[in-house]
Amino acid sequence: MKATPNTQIETSVVAIVDDDAAVREGLALLLRTVGLQTRCYPDANAFLADAGDSVLGCALFDIRMPGMSGLDLLDQVSGRYDLPIVVMSGHGNIDSCRRAFKGGALDFLRKPVDDDELIGVVQQAIRTRRRQSDSHDAQQVRAERIATLSMREREVFNGIVNGLSNKEIARHLGGLSPRTVETYRANVFDKLQTRSVVELVRTYAMGQDAAAAR
Repeated sequence: MKATPNTQIETSVVAIVDDDAAVREGLALLLRTVGLQTRCYPDANAFLADAGDSVLGCALFDIRMPGMSGLDLLDQVSGRYDLPIVVMSGHGNIDSCRRAFKGGALDFLRKPVDDDELIGVVQQAIRTRRRQSDSHDAQQVRAERIATLSMREREVFNGIVNGLSNKEIARHLGGLSPRTVETYRANVFDKLQTRSVVELVRTYAMGQDAAAAR
């Protein structure tokens, strides 16, 4: 049974890179049945011109193509662009499969590709890309908000996330009054758009954000 459309991913574009026009058209038609948009490219060089386009959610590379092969194209794209790549081949072997995964491919599919398997792999790839993009955007927003803190506000912020009271922060900062610390504390919550210590710690003091703030 075919997978059903998913409105969360149907706005992403799937790049299909294959020198066989019939294969390109067949894959594009299949993906359109689940609401996915596609762009078709006859060779690696044609795709490279669009490789950095942010609307791309996933790419399908055929291995055997004239000129640059799909595996060579994978080497060009992987690590340079944050794009999930699925490699396809009708002549795949263990060595090419191993090279594809070593080169950063998300999956390796043998032609003729099973329709349901391809749809599932592509949809999962786009979901992964969306999560990564959303996470990156959220991290950027947090970093921008933290950057608005003054040096003193940053010091108070560090005290809050380390569990210090206003009095303890005041002593740590060289004898500020607790009331002054409270003013800085209010500024911190306002600039970082948080309403509680729990929210502040959860949003800004976990993992890499905590390291960046310190």
